[in-house]
Amino acid sequence: MISPDIIIVFVSLFIVFIGLGFYGKYWRRGDLNHVHEWSLAGRKLGTTLVFFLIGADLYTAYSFVAIPSGVFAKGALYFFAIPYVMLTFAVALVAMPRLWTLAKEKGYITASDFVKDRFNSRTLAIMIAITGIVAELPYIALQIVGMQAVLTVMLAGYANAQVAQEISLLVAFVILAAFTYTSGLRGATLTAIFKDILVWITVIAIIVIVPITIGGFGNAFKAVGNSYVTLPDNLVPAYATLILGSALALYLYPHAISGVLSAQSAQKLRSSTALLPLYGIGLAILALMGILVYAVPGAMNFLSGFPESSRGILVVPSLILYSLPSWFSGVALLGVFVGGLVPAAIMAMAQANLLTRNIIKEIKPNLSDKSEIQITKASSTIFKFIALGFVFSVPATYAISLQLLGGILIAQILPAVFCGLYVKSLRKVPLIIGLLAGIISGILMVEFTNSFGQLTSSLLKTMFGPIYIAVIALGINLVISFGGSMIQKKIDIKKNAEQ
Repeated sequence: MISPDIIIVFVSLFIVFIGLGFYGKYWRRGDLNHVHEWSLAGRKLGTTLVFFLIGADLYTAYSFVAIPSGVFAKGALYFFAIPYVMLTFAVALVAMPRLWTLAKEKGYITASDFVKDRFNSRTLAIMIAITGIVAELPYIALQIVGMQAVLTVMLAGYANAQVAQEISLLVAFVILAAFTYTSGLRGATLTAIFKDILVWITVIAIIVIVPITIGGFGNAFKAVGNSYVTLPDNLVPAYATLILGSALALYLYPHAISGVLSAQSAQKLRSSTALLPLYGIGLAILALMGILVYAVPGAMNFLSGFPESSRGILVVPSLILYSLPSWFSGVALLGVFVGGLVPAAIMAMAQANLLTRNIIKEIKPNLSDKSEIQITKASSTIFKFIALGFVFSVPATYAISLQLLGGILIAQILPAVFCGLYVKSLRKVPLIIGLLAGIISGILMVEFTNSFGQLTSSLLKTMFGPIYIAVIALGINLVISFGGSMIQKKIDIKKNAEQ
């Protein structure tokens, strides 16, 4: 059982977190009965606030369990997260300021708003919205898996720990739903700042204290095999395509776009994006935790009490528990815990915007502004609890594997969204066909790779080596979208000449 000091600090700081969430309603006041005020904070966030908000999307509870878990189990391959993060910010600097400018001029709230206006296609816009909603669901579920990891460590040894864990998650999500409903993105932004401060303190403390305690990084690397130090030659294609595919996908997620569109100006967005590679340093430290834990006997002994398949997600919480002073463990564990709550709030809000603006409003175009914001707030709450129910009913290992599909799906909207910002020759029909082809081929390749059973891999074996399926599916999508647009353009030119 853990020390009472940990629980006292954890609960006390969580109360502060709740207060900040509800205070968001009064911070930088705006009429929260308007969608852009509730879901984008009135587009008034400056450089520092956007930095913390988008950083909250990056430093999620899943980041605290997935990356260290991958390194812990598989080794160097999972260090792809560090260069991918650096590359994705370069992608963002190219695409996001232009999207922000267009959104400000024309009142876009979502990427589907842009697609509908750019290609004059309700069908394509609805398809983009559905893809975004579906891709976000496992992402939210995985935030909860990260939160479960914290509660598993904290409640280990207590009677009825499973029941206590589920009640704790339910209470946390009721509170989250309440302050999100009342405060919108303003509440999420304030809590994101609080969460990021806790996370940075935790990351710095661990990377200083653990190496000193174990006698240096060398002792940790001595405890692991060569695959943790050097990437095997046969995994180089997998490493490279995971970097590329993940970098292209991250800013296509609806919650990332919501963070971008909340910026006060394109210049402040550029400035905050230029600072975000700092989070790459933190991610590198997180990845190292998957190796450092091998040199901490207490943590390894604790992990040995769990099935091998579930040890990985407990790496960081157990490292915190057995490396830091008890009172500070409460601070660090709360940082990981709310690191799931804040992104879950932003993700559910982004889903709600897509559902209301780009699906329901297309079916019922005369929807009033009042009805739109009411449906958006309500659906945001519903999406949170759908994800929570999903985690309660599906094993964590299966929930994590579903995220593989989420990344593959969201990458397929790249031609319409990113390319659509700059390439004028693209046509809606080839984009629709390309999107469908990318999604269908991606799902089929994932199923084939996993022998039509439980999803455990997103890497397709090819003559070049294992390749991330999202990249292959996106390649098919791009060929159809650009090739079809070129053919259609030639046909249109020929028709105009005959007339």
